[in-house]
Amino acid sequence: MKITGLKIFIVGNPPPRRGGRYFIFLKLVTDNGIEGVGEVYTASFAPDVVVAMIEDVFQRNVEGNDPFHIEAFWRRAYTRGYSGRPDISLMGVMSGIEMAMWDICGKAVEKPVYELLGGCVHERLRSYTYLYADADIDAYAYTDASNDVYNNPDVAAERALHYVNQGFTAVKFDPAGPYTAFDPHMPSLERMDVSEQFCRKIREAVGNKADLLFGTHGQFTTAGAIRMARRLEPFDPLWFEEPCPPEMPEEMAKIARSTSVPIATGERLTTKYEFARVLELGAASILQMALGRVGGLLEAKKIAGMAEAHYAQIAPHLYCGPIEGAANVQISACSPNFLILESIEQWGGFHSDILMKPMQFEDGFVIPPKEPGLGVELNEEVALANPYKDDDGLHIAPSENHAAWND
Repeated sequence: MKITGLKIFIVGNPPPRRGGRYFIFLKLVTDNGIEGVGEVYTASFAPDVVVAMIEDVFQRNVEGNDPFHIEAFWRRAYTRGYSGRPDISLMGVMSGIEMAMWDICGKAVEKPVYELLGGCVHERLRSYTYLYADADIDAYAYTDASNDVYNNPDVAAERALHYVNQGFTAVKFDPAGPYTAFDPHMPSLERMDVSEQFCRKIREAVGNKADLLFGTHGQFTTAGAIRMARRLEPFDPLWFEEPCPPEMPEEMAKIARSTSVPIATGERLTTKYEFARVLELGAASILQMALGRVGGLLEAKKIAGMAEAHYAQIAPHLYCGPIEGAANVQISACSPNFLILESIEQWGGFHSDILMKPMQFEDGFVIPPKEPGLGVELNEEVALANPYKDDDGLHIAPSENHAAWND
């Protein structure tokens, strides 16, 4: 069996745009007609540039090769051009391709991917959701302060209870202020007050029925994060996410040693090498790899194994589409040290529409699929009906490698 074809879909995510403005899906096709689907998570470049990257990696490292030879593909692509070091954009491309290769492998042997990576150890996966505003509010055009789940602690507490009533046993929120290009900074007294109010109000609303997941986007200096952590400790959150930027895990380790709140990190990290530094330094005890960016499923399995040896847990991150979400489910199902899975609410709306069959969600838990491969199929009709338009209104067209595609 050889890989002979590639299709790429740049899909516009309609309002409320949960998971991003667009999704980058790809399909690999073999000479015997098996199709594998993957998702690329990279936002460093415009999506049309990412399309060219995907096509380049496919033509140089994938086309004509056996889909089971995943390790060989990974090493060839990773070391090309005498690079051989973590590169967030290349890793995004490799992740989507590798994901599709696993999907093909699972379909070829009629097994879910998790059965090929050690077997299922979790029949149900505990999940959490971010606190989102009402479904009819566009996350990228949000202005109504009276319904501001991101800045109003009373509204946030109300939404937290709403999700707990749906079965969720953890909710995530990040009231510490927006990410900027000029971080890290020292948090203001006002933002620390708001953050403390969020924790207090949500804890009062949900009691001990749900864990609090305090998110940031690496905004703070080491000293600033320690000050913020002391405000959070009385409310016993399950984690303090990415308290400082990810480049220097040595600094994050100082924060971890200064607080009783567990530190979580990983959505911006790639490869086993970056996660190894986090573990060796004791910078975090909860690893949040994003399967569409970290380097793929096999790389995530290696990271989960390293984490297990350090008594750390994994909590796959999701700010992307449901194909990456499906890969997160596969790695979670076969990892003994799985903690919790990020969901975008109950995987409904467009995240359901873009799949032929939606993810199975029951009372706060995701049920790993029994279908072979990743267990999901992309609805190409929906994908093509929702092309992404950039900020200038231009369409980013889907790509098809006609030279290699078997019609």
